[in-house]
Amino acid sequence: MGGSRGARMLARARHDPIEMSTEALGKKKLTLVDRIGAHLSVAPIARVVRSYRDPDVLDIGCGYRAHVLLAIADHIRSGVGIDESVSELARSHTKLRFLEGAAEQRLAELPAASFDIVLMISVLEHLWEPLDALKRCHELLRAGGSLVLNVPNWAGKAFLETSAFRLGWTTPDSIDDHKTYYSKRELWPLIVRAGFKPSRIRMQTHKLGLNLFAVAEKG
Repeated sequence: MGGSRGARMLARARHDPIEMSTEALGKKKLTLVDRIGAHLSVAPIARVVRSYRDPDVLDIGCGYRAHVLLAIADHIRSGVGIDESVSELARSHTKLRFLEGAAEQRLAELPAASFDIVLMISVLEHLWEPLDALKRCHELLRAGGSLVLNVPNWAGKAFLETSAFRLGWTTPDSIDDHKTYYSKRELWPLIVRAGFKPSRIRMQTHKLGLNLFAVAEKG
């Protein structure tokens, strides 16, 4: 339930350098908790995807295995994933293409209004400048498109850190890279500042109350 390591490359250069892995999440064997977290993410994302007819989907920090894009591939027209590296299996899917490397650079290469759905699943908590990333997501969405976010909340902080640092149940370096956790009162105004209207934002607790799941539609 931690986050995508590929997302770390969105950290802004003006901040002090940070030691970070450039390896995509999932390239090494995932722990049981990591696998459960990935599985729990798919169902609410799939509901959003099925509300569109043949959407074009962008998954920022898709992970080495691109499990979300592969899970929803039958319900989309096309999918683009961004991460440091992606498996041969994922890249062999005919509906999917992948941009490997630093996420900030790859996002800059994409034209505005290119996608119906933009996914940032366990990404935002790794960023020093989350508002910049959310504004870019808003630009990349077409009118009527949806930004889908999953972030750990403050209730999940103790569980994730105990799981990673004491019990070894989840990937420790991913949790150690978290810049913050979010409450509804913190995440909601950030989404609004990125350009989304309050009436178009839905938010709920997720993953046994340890995460927030938000969908923001571009008006």
